Amino acid sequence: MLQIGIIGDSSPSIDGRRLAFEVGEKIAEAGCIMVCGGLGGVMEEACRGAKSAGGITVGILPGVDRGYANPYVDIVIATGLGEARNVLVVKSCLSVIAIEGGYGTLSEIAFALRAGVRVVGLNTWEMNIAASTKYVDEIIRVSNAREAVDEALLGMVSRS
Repeated sequence: MLQIGIIGDSSPSIDGRRLAFEVGEKIAEAGCIMVCGGLGGVMEEACRGAKSAGGITVGILPGVDRGYANPYVDIVIATGLGEARNVLVVKSCLSVIAIEGGYGTLSEIAFALRAGVRVVGLNTWEMNIAASTKYVDEIIRVSNAREAVDEALLGMVSRS
């Protein structure tokens, strides 16, 4: 089965929560496994959406206590790696969808782009080099959950 990663804010806006739920739902409807960091915020809402549509969710936790996983995670991977687990989240997928996000999300976006993992963004970071006239943002910008999952799947088909 194809795996799509969800990365995003641990304290998302109301719109971010709604988008995360819808993205999770669409991932499950597409028959894909949803991979995330397993905690709250965007991760929990996306897992909840995936579960509501009968999907499978994987949470790659930063700590060793499996009890910290949100209640919608089916497969808990407790790493004890702290934020270094961000690499595992993105490298286990051919595409990731970023929804809003703080610095942890920014690091995941950077790891994904460096690894050649397709990044689809919903209201997330923009990438640019201040001293450069070259626009370097490689994030595929979309405006809704359906577009996000469609773009993530396009990247997966071209790389699988």
